[in-house]
Amino acid sequence: MTVDEIRELIALASETGIAELEVQRGENRVRIRRAAFAGPPEIVLAPPAYAAPLAAPAALAAPPPAEAPKEKEAKAADPNLALVKSPIVGTFYESPSPDAPPFVRVGERVQPGKVLCIIESMKLMNEIEAETAGIIESKLVMNGQPVEYGEALFAIRAV
Repeated sequence: MTVDEIRELIALASETGIAELEVQRGENRVRIRRAAFAGPPEIVLAPPAYAAPLAAPAALAAPPPAEAPKEKEAKAADPNLALVKSPIVGTFYESPSPDAPPFVRVGERVQPGKVLCIIESMKLMNEIEAETAGIIESKLVMNGQPVEYGEALFAIRAV
């Protein structure tokens, strides 16, 4: 698959607004996944398991950085905002089960010890609690999204 073909697929995903597109030709597979907050498309190239490492142009090897980190940094610059960060690598869940309401909503007042979310790591469900009192200003991660250690999950405005 050529770089031009991949660019056409990205344009198609952007124009149609589809969330995810996967194309496979023989042993080569390309998946383009768009974030729900309208960030740039994520490109995942999966070479065959038995082949040598994929030699791709730098533009494909590292997708352009999303705008979200800049937004998170801007929120962190406000001294009245406390960022709740993930203490572990795992999957973010906003509720205890798929049919349950979220633990917290934007605009809700929280106290220390209030459960904000769950991070699933190695089949263990870890409750993440508020450490400060305040109002949830923003949720920075989508439900079901993988998170890294130290990644900001929520912004809480101190009251």
